[in-house]
Amino acid sequence: MDHIWEECKIQAFDSETQNLIKAALKDSSAVDLEKLSEAIVDQSLKDRSLCRDAGHICYALVQTEAKHSNANVFRRNLLTRLQKEFLEREETRKRSVQEWVCVVSFICNIFDYLKVNNVPMTALVDPVYDCLFRLSQPDALLNEEEVDCLALQLHRVGEQLEKLNAQRMDQLFYLLRDGFLLQDNLSSMTRLLLLEVLEFRASGWTLSAAAQRYYYSEVVD
Repeated sequence: MDHIWEECKIQAFDSETQNLIKAALKDSSAVDLEKLSEAIVDQSLKDRSLCRDAGHICYALVQTEAKHSNANVFRRNLLTRLQKEFLEREETRKRSVQEWVCVVSFICNIFDYLKVNNVPMTALVDPVYDCLFRLSQPDALLNEEEVDCLALQLHRVGEQLEKLNAQRMDQLFYLLRDGFLLQDNLSSMTRLLLLEVLEFRASGWTLSAAAQRYYYSEVVD
């Protein structure tokens, strides 16, 4: 890992967690990896901007542990905690939409970064889909924060998910299409985001430069 990048990303966490991460990246056996995984998740679920950095850092920690000790303590504890957050997702959403979108962002980033033999972890495919389906329900489409999260995650992991389960992706986009066409109480921003993701997938998970300019200019306006 590039040391400048590493230092920059680690600094997003509190000082104690920074020290634990640095120590674990040098010698994972010298650190309480369960405590470290809990600290990373706890802080990431309070700040959505941390989620992407946390995913990359978790990947680095998993790689370091596997290389030095051929163990998977950190990954096991991380996935156990994610399972807990996933099972409690509806309660979390009722308590705080902000925390809920952090849960989705974190799970999607872990799915994106943590691979087994360079292949996405199949155990995370259905949980990720379940989260995205929840974000596509009529009540969630009324909340721009949830729709924004949905669009970001589809840009990040949509293509990977479709390769692993195309049928569920079809079902997800039926929901999004129906929401766009039939739900008349959506905000203009939500309609724009839904139209963009519909076009994004229809174009093979890419957008032309002209389409990017159009959607970006509409968001800015």
